Amino acid sequence: MKRATSKSAVSQLRAPAEAAPAVARSGTLTDEAYRRLRTDIIGGTFKPGSPLRLEALKDRYGLSFSPLREALNRLHAERLVVSSALRGFRVSEFSLAEMRDAIETRVLIDVEGLRRSIARGDDDWEAAVVAAFHALSRCAARLAQLKRERTVEEDEELEGRHRDFHLSLVSQCGSRWLIDFSLQLYAQTERYRRPMMQSQSTTLPTRDIEAEHRAIMEAAIARNANSAAFLLEQHFRRTGTMIEEHLGKSGYIEEPVRSAAG
Repeated sequence: MKRATSKSAVSQLRAPAEAAPAVARSGTLTDEAYRRLRTDIIGGTFKPGSPLRLEALKDRYGLSFSPLREALNRLHAERLVVSSALRGFRVSEFSLAEMRDAIETRVLIDVEGLRRSIARGDDDWEAAVVAAFHALSRCAARLAQLKRERTVEEDEELEGRHRDFHLSLVSQCGSRWLIDFSLQLYAQTERYRRPMMQSQSTTLPTRDIEAEHRAIMEAAIARNANSAAFLLEQHFRRTGTMIEEHLGKSGYIEEPVRSAAG
């Protein structure tokens, strides 16, 4: 009886396993479409408000309509894409009100995540924060020495290091939901920050980003929760203010929407 049960269990496991390659391939293609579209939207390849037509996306990425449509629906859920029955999918427009809302919500989420990580994190968490800061600083310093414009790959490398640093700060908060929200809000603010950073050296005030990151890192590993939280909050809000200035100088006519603290 035991042998029969075991054989039956193996049969039940084998059936879905045999179908797994097709399912896995479909999921992989959708993930690829999602990743590439998301990178192009956040990086500015597709400008705010520009249409995302399936036929053009198929030609660009070499993927079929099904994974592209699924990827667009995922991006719609993340508010990076909008859709309508008549106009189809389009990249979400820039909005100062939306940007400020994302910044203020990020303050709520990431500051709480940092406080929890400081309370819960062990020596390995401290080491991860220090390592992420070091990797970001070295990457930024190396790219700053370039005598030419950065490539797309170099921009992605720097942004990845930056994202890793901020993720490390909240990584031991103990909440998968909080981390997911943090990453989504990071993407929302990144798409506003990317064009700003390209013109920062000539149109915006000088800002020592490395010093801000270092101060946050040092307060975090010193377990000074109040100081770390304050520094992170100010870091986010300075970014929001600079984005607002940049969008104003770039011809956006929407009235700035300032937070109570900003």
